[in-house]
Amino acid sequence: MEKLTSNEIRNKWISFFESKGHKVMESAPLVPQGDDSLLFINAGVTPLKKYFDGTVVPDNKRIVTIQKCIRTNDIDNVGVTKSHQTFFEMMGNFSIGDYFKSEALEFAYEFLTSPEWMGIDKDKIYVTVYTKDDEAYNKWAELGLDKSHIIRLDGNFWEIGEGPCGPDSEIFYDRGVEYDKEGDAFLKFSRDEDQSRYIEIWNNVFSQFNSKNGVDRDDYQELPHKNIDTGAGLERWCCIFQDVDSTFETDLFTPIIEKIAQLAGKEYTQEMPYKVIADHIRAVVMALSDGAIFENTGRGYVLRRLLRRSVRMGKKLGINDSFLYKLVDVVVDTMKDSYKELVDTKAVVKTQILQEEELFHNTCLLYTSPS
Repeated sequence: MEKLTSNEIRNKWISFFESKGHKVMESAPLVPQGDDSLLFINAGVTPLKKYFDGTVVPDNKRIVTIQKCIRTNDIDNVGVTKSHQTFFEMMGNFSIGDYFKSEALEFAYEFLTSPEWMGIDKDKIYVTVYTKDDEAYNKWAELGLDKSHIIRLDGNFWEIGEGPCGPDSEIFYDRGVEYDKEGDAFLKFSRDEDQSRYIEIWNNVFSQFNSKNGVDRDDYQELPHKNIDTGAGLERWCCIFQDVDSTFETDLFTPIIEKIAQLAGKEYTQEMPYKVIADHIRAVVMALSDGAIFENTGRGYVLRRLLRRSVRMGKKLGINDSFLYKLVDVVVDTMKDSYKELVDTKAVVKTQILQEEELFHNTCLLYTSPS
């Protein structure tokens, strides 16, 4: 298995699914278009809801994307765990009433194990399937996975209220015994408990039923058109294919962290503030570039919170002046090959961040100065 840069992983993902007849769709902006129910796009499938609910018929029922996403529900875990991020990229392949479970798993297995693509040893791959999904269980075994690597779990069923739902199959990569110091990782994994050895890299959702309140899951009616919705986090893939311990050691983050260390005038030694700042500045730059602004409500308040949290983290590193705007260049340089619009918006974004930093500093002085 060769080491790959983030751009090489992105390119392989797109190329593989293009070769399987998928249409490449560019990432939608982080600011939802025509959807007031969300502050930010938070999943790869979100911009495609119009196809899944039948409102719009796509010209190609096979779609591949790499979608920019922001989620802040786990903000307190950023920098604490090895993989929590606020901004992330979700790679996905989708079928709108075209191929279904068998082909989706065939695609996943081929992409992961073929020497032409990712070249992962199949013995490093573990999967979970819904307890009653014999079709998925048998398909993985047919493809070549040892049955000891296929775990049935009651939790492998994607369902949010009434509407389309279905079983899912999550794919995990075995990082090895060095991530299993207590020797109990597989037991925890098989019980759907947290552990560090088997890391989830891909989830395939088989949307095949229509859930109804008051109806037992076994009695859900099948949808007339079954769909495939998948998600694979790029940051976690970079961890694996760059053979590093955490997402913060990948090429998506190291240039930013190195710049922060330069501004702090001290060597980076895994401290949490570096990670929080690197994560939050990515989210802020990407969101501002897509048209978000700093405000006291809604998405603008989320961005304001991320920026001010970063300023406070900077103070823990001894950085007391405005500095986040100085990180914009390195964020853009890291991401511009995939998101060329960053180059065009860089100057405006840098100005917005500097103004917001100065506003926060002035506010702090106002409330700390003697009356």
